[in-house]
Amino acid sequence: MAYENCKQIFDEIPNRVDAAAISGWTTTIQFNIAGDNGGDFVLKCADGKCETSEGTAEGATATIETNDETWMGIVSGTTNPMTAFTLGQLKVKGNMADVMKMQNIIKA
Repeated sequence: MAYENCKQIFDEIPNRVDAAAISGWTTTIQFNIAGDNGGDFVLKCADGKCETSEGTAEGATATIETNDETWMGIVSGTTNPMTAFTLGQLKVKGNMADVMKMQNIIKA
């Protein structure tokens, strides 16, 4: 699916989560995405469910900072997340294990 903005991506995430993969996992990840098609978003997983919302969360276990072009490229598969991280286009603060796990819970 081609996304026009980051809000569309976050709106779709709860529908694409692998429930078995998040069983017993509790986390809150903050996304700060710069650019006209970006925004601030929160991903919360608990009790076998994930939900997303716009805005910021206090006490996030991890924070991801990037721009809209990089994030939409990662989601669409045209940008390698490790390359973006290495080049400083994607910055992670906090619990890196939660960020790594997040990559594996979203079904295509």
